[in-house]
Amino acid sequence: MAADTARPVETNQTEGVRELQRVFSLQKSAYAADPNPACEQRIANLKKIIQLAEANEEKFASAISADFGHRARQETTVAEILVTVSGAKLAIKSLRKWMRPRGAPTPTHMLPAKSRIEPQPLGVIGIIAPWNYPVQLALAPTVAALAAGNRVMIKPSELTPRTSEALAEAIASEFDEAECAVITGGVETGQAFTETPFDHLLFTGSTAVGIRVAQAAAKNLTPVTLELGGKSPVIIDKSADINKAVRSIAHGKALNAGQTCIAPDYVLTPQGCENDVADAIAAAARELFPEIDTTPDYSSIVSDRHFARLKSMVEEARDAGARIVEVGSANALHPQRKLPLTLVVNPPETIAAMKEEIFGPVLPILPAGSSDDAIARVNEGDRPLALYWYGNDTSARDEVLSKTVSGGVTVNDTLWHVAQENLPFGGVGKSGIGAYHGKAGFETFSHLKPIFYQSRFANASLLYPPYTDKTDKIIAFARKLL
Repeated sequence: MAADTARPVETNQTEGVRELQRVFSLQKSAYAADPNPACEQRIANLKKIIQLAEANEEKFASAISADFGHRARQETTVAEILVTVSGAKLAIKSLRKWMRPRGAPTPTHMLPAKSRIEPQPLGVIGIIAPWNYPVQLALAPTVAALAAGNRVMIKPSELTPRTSEALAEAIASEFDEAECAVITGGVETGQAFTETPFDHLLFTGSTAVGIRVAQAAAKNLTPVTLELGGKSPVIIDKSADINKAVRSIAHGKALNAGQTCIAPDYVLTPQGCENDVADAIAAAARELFPEIDTTPDYSSIVSDRHFARLKSMVEEARDAGARIVEVGSANALHPQRKLPLTLVVNPPETIAAMKEEIFGPVLPILPAGSSDDAIARVNEGDRPLALYWYGNDTSARDEVLSKTVSGGVTVNDTLWHVAQENLPFGGVGKSGIGAYHGKAGFETFSHLKPIFYQSRFANASLLYPPYTDKTDKIIAFARKLL
């Protein structure tokens, strides 16, 4: 996801850093005292996440709406609360199975020894959450980390201060800070958080900031999971029913006013269909948001800086000769920062909207002469976090899936793969490192410890020095068993 670089000044920086260090020391000590919590304790912690998410639903919705300027309560319920609760309930249901030691095959020449893999908590997990889904992207990885038996420290974004405060209060109402805590603060606290020697650090944000986070974590050899973003394409195959496709494309782009890391970033259509597709998406968007300027269903842009950046993108595209289709008035929208859903048809490759992750309700639409052309276009850029394909030709679909690399895919819709808790969520290349959700999240925050149980009947000592002709014969015999 793209992150706004405008940050408020931190008023009490050293206090925030001291609090970070105090809580980290407390959690490290708590982990040392109880390094492998029982399944029952982990389930109890997961139930606390469900409880605080549901009990504070209205509070979170109000705080997020105030931080953004406006966001619909229903959007927060679906994207923040239901996704979090779904993940926690799956973890509760599956946890005993996930925790169970797993048998591993033992080679014939090493029998009758036994091998297995045993999941083990890592320790203290750091989670840096972004502003665009400030509750879900804090709590969903927390679910995975708690399921794996860890302690958790969350650093929310300073760009959503009301939500950060509400989240801190909600966590404190359910958890001892030695188990799970929220650390608030600005730039200095955020930097100190990345440099803390966590046992694992998960960051959600822009690629540029993700690189800096990885560099800071590397000083302590802290392993990282980076959930980033990029330019996620939509490919409309010639076999697609455009009238069916455009409604979900419009919804996927307009959700949270496009401020979603897996939002469609550009659309590739069959040659000559660009204007028809643009008009169809615009018509579908007007059905979803009849009064996009004033409807309570359409979100505001999170900050003046982000709003100005998106407006500049649109004006650059207009000046470059692209056709601009706006769903909603561009007038008098600044007080609530509601930017029209803006379709940019046939833009040149040189403009910002084609080179940068947009992270807002601006959607370029371009032609692709064939499926091969669409594949080549996607592969010219960095590997995206998501890819969307529309059509009925299964051969064309499978060719696209086999010849492109992306973090995840939804076929004949947008966004929904991220809500499927049994699918790992993560990027590849510049769109991210690692994954979580469901079992993948449990394993991300666990050490899958390999254990070899040597048999009392083992003759491994036959390979000990001093080496003789007998040793060579044993080696030759073992070689035949490989």
